[in-house]
Amino acid sequence: MAAPIAYSLVDVNAAIEGPGGNFSLSDGAIANEGITVAMAEDKITYTPGAGGGGMHSVHAAKHGRVTVRYLQNSPKNRQLMDLYLVQNENGGAGGAGQNMIDISNVVSGDVISCQYGSILKIPDITYAMEGGVREWVIIFTAIDIKLGDGQLAL
Repeated sequence: MAAPIAYSLVDVNAAIEGPGGNFSLSDGAIANEGITVAMAEDKITYTPGAGGGGMHSVHAAKHGRVTVRYLQNSPKNRQLMDLYLVQNENGGAGGAGQNMIDISNVVSGDVISCQYGSILKIPDITYAMEGGVREWVIIFTAIDIKLGDGQLAL
């Protein structure tokens, strides 16, 4: 049995592609809090029956959100702002819903593909004694996740 490998955010690669830009999300002063992928709803609903049995219903929904966090002084904030501005030009023809993100952990084998995304809003901006983190939330119609086995493949 192989020993589990160590984890490092450095091993995570992420890139976004859409109208207004195509660039890495894994570099450029990414914050310690990194990247979060969250599905929007449960995949299964359980309905209990009057006789003690029950039914499991499987939902087709694959939508969710990806949150990427950057230090306040990261150049990625400008790149994401440019994507946001393009997606909001000319209504639906401006690029809303046309972003894609691919995320992978090259060591553990995790692969995540996100399609048909829009940046939800400009992040909250705080100017304080210490520079903060800007959180960019991108909502997607389809997120496909395949987790690796967490073992380094040699």
